[in-house]
Amino acid sequence: MSSNKNPSRFTKAPQFWERRGPISLALWPLSWVYGQVNRALDLVNDLDLGNRKQQQVPIIIVGNIRVGGTGKTPIVIALAERLAQMGWKPGIISRGYGAVAGHYPIQVRANSNPVQVGDEPVLIAKRTRDQFPIWVHPKRSKSIHVLLKQDPSVNVIISDDGLQHRGLARWPAREGGRDIEFVVRDQRGEGNGFLLPAGPLRESATRERDATLFTGINSTSRVDEYFLGRRAFNLITQLGTPYQLINPSKTQSLKTIAENYLPNTITAVAAIGNPQRFFDDLLKHGIAGKCIGLADHSSYSPEFFNTINTQCILITEKDAVKCASMTDERIWVVPMTLDIPNTLAEWMQSILQRPNPNQYTL
Repeated sequence: MSSNKNPSRFTKAPQFWERRGPISLALWPLSWVYGQVNRALDLVNDLDLGNRKQQQVPIIIVGNIRVGGTGKTPIVIALAERLAQMGWKPGIISRGYGAVAGHYPIQVRANSNPVQVGDEPVLIAKRTRDQFPIWVHPKRSKSIHVLLKQDPSVNVIISDDGLQHRGLARWPAREGGRDIEFVVRDQRGEGNGFLLPAGPLRESATRERDATLFTGINSTSRVDEYFLGRRAFNLITQLGTPYQLINPSKTQSLKTIAENYLPNTITAVAAIGNPQRFFDDLLKHGIAGKCIGLADHSSYSPEFFNTINTQCILITEKDAVKCASMTDERIWVVPMTLDIPNTLAEWMQSILQRPNPNQYTL
């Protein structure tokens, strides 16, 4: 699909982040300073100078080391649903990126205002139909405290992002504990491998983690059982059947859209971390047209859609939670499904069933 070239609409990472060259090398000294600061903070964290307390239940963190989204939220949804099937009672916490709530922590439900709690937590609540307790707070430990107080039956918590949140004390599984850190990696990889601002990394790609989760990679591609010396899993995603925004009971298949609309009458819009991935997935289903990629978490207005001269507008479910008040019958929501491999589920089960390491702490 052709991409919109208006820079005010299509926001993407700098090209020099993808490969090393004059600009990235010139910025490398700043990246070195950034890395030293991170190492100092990690040292303070390792020495536990803040006397932080471990949580009562195991924590599963789904995060990324690259700036921008890599598809974490669908994984959080899939993990929660799979853990519930396995007999666990998951709770979910999130920072609520972009939220402007007047107070925290705040519980999220399917009918919550995404402006107040963030678009991703609302998406999780909608997709799971309020099956799991979801709380938002910039300080994740406070969300955990309230969540467990309100829902004491919860015995595992999934954090949407938080790998770099040092305020959340945890005992990772790699150290004999039962907290799990997942690093989500898409087809963009780690770019030029430099830290910010010379590259796209918030921390080193060699950082210890319990497992790497690959998304957006062709199902026929080979993924080593171990990536950078650590366990890895390939998560296969696929687009579901689109439904009309103003009438979710009305659906039409991707094949029908490809057959019934000419490319110049279709526009795809996405305000996610990697819009191009959504556009590429549509193209795999034979849907070509104009693409409008927006900065992650961008908001929408009726006026924005009114300026799009087209017959069919395709958006993601993350975009849909911010379009609840729209009455444009041209807008169709394209869901994405993701399955947790049995090997990943079994490995998680083995970790979560470990005894609480805190009881052995002197």
